[in-house]
Amino acid sequence: MDRLEPVPPLQSESLFVLCRAQDFDVTKYGGAAGADITQALLNAWKDACAATGTAQVIIPKGTYTLNEVKFLGPCKGQINFRIEGVVQAPADPSAFKSDAWVVFETITGLTVFGGGTFDGQGQQAWKANDCSLHFDTCRLLPTNVRFNFITNGVIHDITSLNSKMFNLFLFGGNNVTFQHVTVTAPENSLNTDGIHVGRSTGVKILDTTIGTGDDCVSAGDGTKDLTVSKVTCGPGHGISIGSLGKYDNEEPVVGVHVSDCTLTNTANGVRIKTWPNSKPGSASDISFIGIVMNNVSNPIILDQNYCPHAICDKQPSRVKVSGVKFENIHGTSATQECVIISCSPAVPCENVEIGEINLVYNGPLGPGNSTCLNVKPTFTGHQVPPICVPPNAGTTA
Repeated sequence: MDRLEPVPPLQSESLFVLCRAQDFDVTKYGGAAGADITQALLNAWKDACAATGTAQVIIPKGTYTLNEVKFLGPCKGQINFRIEGVVQAPADPSAFKSDAWVVFETITGLTVFGGGTFDGQGQQAWKANDCSLHFDTCRLLPTNVRFNFITNGVIHDITSLNSKMFNLFLFGGNNVTFQHVTVTAPENSLNTDGIHVGRSTGVKILDTTIGTGDDCVSAGDGTKDLTVSKVTCGPGHGISIGSLGKYDNEEPVVGVHVSDCTLTNTANGVRIKTWPNSKPGSASDISFIGIVMNNVSNPIILDQNYCPHAICDKQPSRVKVSGVKFENIHGTSATQECVIISCSPAVPCENVEIGEINLVYNGPLGPGNSTCLNVKPTFTGHQVPPICVPPNAGTTA
């Protein structure tokens, strides 16, 4: 049955575009609440993808089980994937053959929305995750929802719950917006990044709430023109660029702008990280503006000696970091080191700007401090604590 449906892109002004969508309801293909809908959903997708105009795949309210599945394009028209219910992944990680549970791939004009939940049921997988001990050989557990090579996409008003590993992963995207997304996983769930962006251009992450066991938002190599605004993060490891420089032929990161975000009880705040002894690379045109920190460890950290497992070659990073701005960042720090700007001696940071900073540490060790290595920032406004001022500055280049 044809009916009028709102089709994003959704922005803060809540603009909607009305278009007539042909519906492909999974229950009309034999899917039922309380049952496995994998084949029914694939059949609905196949017909929707072959339809001209705007087609809408619907998962109505209810709880369903769903096995590993891939929704492949290209499709003939716009696809709206409307999830109103809860779909649950197999709890046992051995049920998966790949590194993703739900995959949308090679689609132009995709909207995923509806208020529903992708429940990864990751509790069993987290117990088996040994990547903290065997980080080079551990098995990659499945991402909840992966978006590969999506052009003109909008993902809004959905929840990713308890993913086994990354929650939402975008690779090779162009003009994709995430808005009003909720990501929920406990603080002790390993490698459960909230939204990860890699080798994508023109991405927006807006008005989103993320609590997880790793980075709330992470940007990998090849990220260009990324906007992160009004994201609430916590628990988690903060909002991060990187880690960069681990692999051959990484693409530059250019144009990452983070603004008006709030981080609470996170293990890091806003962060850029590159590996020591890295492959060559670069990250430039980056800004963090208007950030609120509530009891955040390492609120500002630029770390070019990132070595989470303490087994790293101590040769310097060869990732060039330049054009970075920290402005209007305030709140409380859970650690004495409120600001760490530790750049590479091989390719010192350039054009680092530090504006108004007010970060207060109230712990037993004395006032907050800062560390600066291989960088000569320019300053505007006031900084609390004093930044790059001896004796806290270390050695500078």
